[in-house]
Amino acid sequence: MTVVHRHGPCSPLADAHDGKPPSHEEILAADQNRAESIQHRGFRFGCGERNEGLFGGAAGLLGLGRGKTSLPVQTYDKYGGVFAHCFPARSSGTGYLEFGPGSSPAVSAKLSTTPMLIDTGPTFYYVGMTGIRVGGKLLPIPQSVFAAAGTIVDSGTVITRLPPAAYSSLRSAFAASMAARGYKRAPALSLLDTCYDLTGASEVAIPTVSLLFQGGVSLDVDASGIIYAASVSQACLGFAGNEAADDVAIVGNTQLKTFGVVYDIASKVVGFCPGAC
Repeated sequence: MTVVHRHGPCSPLADAHDGKPPSHEEILAADQNRAESIQHRGFRFGCGERNEGLFGGAAGLLGLGRGKTSLPVQTYDKYGGVFAHCFPARSSGTGYLEFGPGSSPAVSAKLSTTPMLIDTGPTFYYVGMTGIRVGGKLLPIPQSVFAAAGTIVDSGTVITRLPPAAYSSLRSAFAASMAARGYKRAPALSLLDTCYDLTGASEVAIPTVSLLFQGGVSLDVDASGIIYAASVSQACLGFAGNEAADDVAIVGNTQLKTFGVVYDIASKVVGFCPGAC
């Protein structure tokens, strides 16, 4: 479905508005949404005049939260509040976004679920993070650090943001492991402050990173989600720290690469399936 603001720069009616800004009613529109055999009347959607991303352009934003105007909630009667996505390790790879409870047997067998803490926030997918491992070793981070403001899984955020104390511990352990391997440091990249120059390295070995959640769930981050490489001379730890301890921690889409992530609003769980794409 292609959605164009009727008074936006791509609209044939762009010159018919006499230079006046569009009204709220025009920005938030109701329409009939069709995709293959699916039909949904009265579908609510908004129009963004300036859509920008931190690491590149963005054509728009697909609302997948638990708010009233999100896609999963508006289509709850059809799909039961269940959807899943998988981001591939490389931009040339193939991922997916699926709605409905019909997971394949292979995905279901490998799926680990953690409770969705729905009472914590009305629109986000809160989960209980309990720890971090680097190179298989549990970092000495008190669980109170993660409990201070909670943790959400947000497919719309690129880089995972951790509480300051948790990020400091992760960064120190990661940097120590990289230093032991002889990698040279490189300048920071935006909010990524732990970067390396890998020029001339025939093979790159990095420590593993695992995010731990309630229910004994271990999200063993794919290598493509541990390192964010702007170039071979600037490859950075793909995590960042929040400014304050009471800022909400966010598990972003870079760290979710190759995982099938299942959101089941009705059952109040979030699931992770490794190697799904």
